[in-house]
Amino acid sequence: MHSIDDMPHVMGDDGQFHAQDEAVDLSGTPREAWLALAFFWLLGLTVFYQFFTRYVLNDSAAWTEEIARYLLIATVFIGASIGVAKNNHIQVDFFYRYMPPGMGRAMATVVDVLRIAFFGAAVVLTIQMMTKLGQSARMTLVDLPMNVVYGVCLAGFVFMLLRSLWVARVHLRRGYTVLERVESTMEDDLSVPPRQALQKT
Repeated sequence: MHSIDDMPHVMGDDGQFHAQDEAVDLSGTPREAWLALAFFWLLGLTVFYQFFTRYVLNDSAAWTEEIARYLLIATVFIGASIGVAKNNHIQVDFFYRYMPPGMGRAMATVVDVLRIAFFGAAVVLTIQMMTKLGQSARMTLVDLPMNVVYGVCLAGFVFMLLRSLWVARVHLRRGYTVLERVESTMEDDLSVPPRQALQKT
């Protein structure tokens, strides 16, 4: 075990700190994350404009509260696909510790199939709702159809469906899921066979 003296020195002989941050690598960022970030910034700007008009100009822009609510919805629905891509939504893995490996593998596969079915059903139901509403339902203060908001929700469900298909494919290729191996992530090396991966941990 290395002592603290063996670690790279942060303070130089000149008495100054010479810390160097690691390079920021955004190559693994899901594409949907950039879209969610854009909605988040629009939300922040809208809320700031609301604050400015209310407390500085003393004449609050009424539309900002409604638009901010819709932008929050957009951020959540698009951002939820990031959780699907990283496979870190809330899940219970307690019982998998006591299951035989074969049963755990089968149950994890069922979870993948049910997740795909859920997001697929959400896509179909959202399309049906949007078709039924048409152009009749409008926003309260802004003269735009509510299907603009529901369209973003639909895009989020489509992203989550595609990501869940990708997650199931990765699980099938490597032979285990995070439910069976809680220390695993979606970034695990797929070139390592499952048995060797188990031996490495």
